[in-house]
Amino acid sequence: VQLVESGGGLVQPGGSLRLSCAASGVTFSSYTMNWYRQAPGKERELVASISRTGGATDYAASVKGRFTISRDNAKNTVYLQMNSVKPEDTAQYSCNVYILGRGAWGQGTQVTVSS
Repeated sequence: VQLVESGGGLVQPGGSLRLSCAASGVTFSSYTMNWYRQAPGKERELVASISRTGGATDYAASVKGRFTISRDNAKNTVYLQMNSVKPEDTAQYSCNVYILGRGAWGQGTQVTVSS
């Protein structure tokens, strides 16, 4: 399984960013996909999840109403649209899939929210 994130960068508070995660080596449409983040000195946090078909999503309270997770099963890609970002959203963002109880992770993409 290979997961490759992209789309991170520096964004001003209140701005928007869209992260992408391209998957290969896995039957993408068979699995729930997740976005996690980890800031320096903090524990890794589950940010958002999306079901196999995209019909169900779940969000951390800290991002609900600002972030949107989506997926394109034809492209084997999951997205995280980040709106109204805050400095506390600064972190390394990684996509994840659990297969038979084992987690697969991408290398992550850094998001920095700063003026």
